[in-house]
Amino acid sequence: MNHKYKKGWIFLLLCPPLILAAVTWIVMSLWNCLLPEILGVKAITFWQAMGILILSKILFGGFHFGKGMRDFKERKMREKMRSWSPEEREKFKEVWKNRCSGGFFNRNNE
Repeated sequence: MNHKYKKGWIFLLLCPPLILAAVTWIVMSLWNCLLPEILGVKAITFWQAMGILILSKILFGGFHFGKGMRDFKERKMREKMRSWSPEEREKFKEVWKNRCSGGFFNRNNE
C-alpha cells in the first residue's frame, strides 16, 4: 500500500472542522468584545456563535453546494446552442431581448 498520500487525507479530514472552529471562535470573540458594550446584549458561548454563524450563512450567504450542477446545466445549454442554425440563434436572442428590455418595474402584462 502506498502511504504517500496518507497525510493528505488526514489534512482533508481535519482541515474543514478546524476552519469552522476557528471562524466560530472569531465570531464569538467579536460578538463578546463589541456588542455587549455597543448594544448591551449578553455575551455568547462557542456553540451559540456557531449557531449564529450557520444561521447567517443559510439566510444571507447560502452554502453553494449546487455550483457543479449549475456549471453542468450551462455546458449543456452551450452544447445545445452550438447545434442551432444562425436563424434559431437570432430568434432566441430576439425573444430574450424582448423579455429583458422592459426592466423589472416596466414589464408589459403579457
